[in-house]
Amino acid sequence: MAIKINLPASGDGARHEIPLCARQLVVIGANGSGKSRFALSMAHDLGGRGFRISALDALYLQGDAADDGSVSRLHCAAGVALGGKTEFDRLIALLLHDEMSNLLSYKLSRASGRKDAGLGVTRLDRLIELWQEIYPGNRMLIESERLQFMRSGHDDIYAVNRLSDGERAVLYLGGAMLYAPQGAVVMVDNPEMFLHPTVMQALWNRLEQMRPDVTMVYTTHDLEFASSRPGAAIVWVRNYDPASVTWDYSILPPGSPLGEEMYMTIMGARKPVLFIEGDSVNSIDGRLYPLVFKDYTVKPLGSCNKVIESTRTFNDLNSFHHMVSTGIVDRDRRTDAEVEYLRRKNVMVPSVAEIENIMLLEDVVRAAAAARGRNENQVAKRVRQNVIKLFAGEYRQQALMHTRHHVKRTVEYRVDGRFGSIDELEQHMAGLVDEIAPRRIYEQYCREFKGYISDGDYDGVLRVYNRKSMLPCSNVAPMLGLNNKDSYINYVLRLLRDDGEPACRIRTAVRHCFNLE
Repeated sequence: MAIKINLPASGDGARHEIPLCARQLVVIGANGSGKSRFALSMAHDLGGRGFRISALDALYLQGDAADDGSVSRLHCAAGVALGGKTEFDRLIALLLHDEMSNLLSYKLSRASGRKDAGLGVTRLDRLIELWQEIYPGNRMLIESERLQFMRSGHDDIYAVNRLSDGERAVLYLGGAMLYAPQGAVVMVDNPEMFLHPTVMQALWNRLEQMRPDVTMVYTTHDLEFASSRPGAAIVWVRNYDPASVTWDYSILPPGSPLGEEMYMTIMGARKPVLFIEGDSVNSIDGRLYPLVFKDYTVKPLGSCNKVIESTRTFNDLNSFHHMVSTGIVDRDRRTDAEVEYLRRKNVMVPSVAEIENIMLLEDVVRAAAAARGRNENQVAKRVRQNVIKLFAGEYRQQALMHTRHHVKRTVEYRVDGRFGSIDELEQHMAGLVDEIAPRRIYEQYCREFKGYISDGDYDGVLRVYNRKSMLPCSNVAPMLGLNNKDSYINYVLRLLRDDGEPACRIRTAVRHCFNLE
């Protein structure tokens, strides 16, 4: 039967409780938010049911501390002289003591004539099995009342003090979990400490399987760990008021999709959240938008679909986190109706086809040219002429790609319905080609695009022209004395980082592209 855990007092004086059907609770918060005090208050209310585990304290905190509900307390209660300056040392001593006690009991039983006496499986046996599961091919040995270790492919046998911090953490966490009392609430502080992400997930999954009788309470600021416990209840601790001994915290709604890594990555953010395409290292999006939208926490998510879905999900749970979320996706070949639909969903769409086109906005080019000491009017004019000339040679191909997108979206909408039989579907789809009239749509796009060319409508061309090589073909980089398009992009980004007058011009141009200025 699942137990209930009482949470500390919140800022309004209310006290909440969580029924832990899944037997997992993650207490998460930023450094300094008060989550450790929050966990200590929970542990105090648990009384004798709590059992505390901390790899950091166990490996590096020396002293005679033997708090109730800890490996050190069990070490003291063993009734024999077991040495050890740290809790890690005491755990090893406790394991070896129990192993020797088991062996002595077996020998005494055999000596008294009990032929059915067996050694039994000890905690150390189970720990050795866990160790070799987490580190395949490695071996743990017992020689001369000491633990020894051996790596596969090597003859070298070494003592426990030669293990890495990560290996010792695995040893401690596994052993401590085996000593947790039946039905305990195990309070784990910083469960990710010293562990590689792949080892971390495998280890805690295995330990939870080994001890299905206990309730796990993890206290962490690590968002990757939190996202690795998808079935856990989650408490987000925002702040602590020492005067009233209360916390500002929220309980994640049951069944919420926010256990995904996406939400956990921005969970502690104070600013509004801006989801964008690409990544923070290689994409222009991830490098440009944080410099333009400085009042936002910018989170690259990769694909446009993920941006749209994440923005929707995050805003649906605004009552939980009280933060605003906005998305940005490229316009690509979306129709005006599609763009308007996304904007109603708080997803911004620029008035250019793709992110590279933002670098060719006239005011961006002018700001960069002026900063390089060039005549900005001449540079802007030549870039505009080059881009329109390039588009004039490809406008029919561009019209065809826009037509293909339009037809594809229309067919998707038409097929997305409920039909009782194949006959109904066939009847629904009959005459679809004539109804959609792709040639008519294509010719409309051709007329529209020819108008941009004849009118010299540079902004119109940037809005519809999808061509990754347009930036180098515009010759903007050599006109500014730069080597290539990457040099030009990096120069624009450097101007933004310097935050001078050119940065103001560039930032205003980009924001105007989103109808924000």
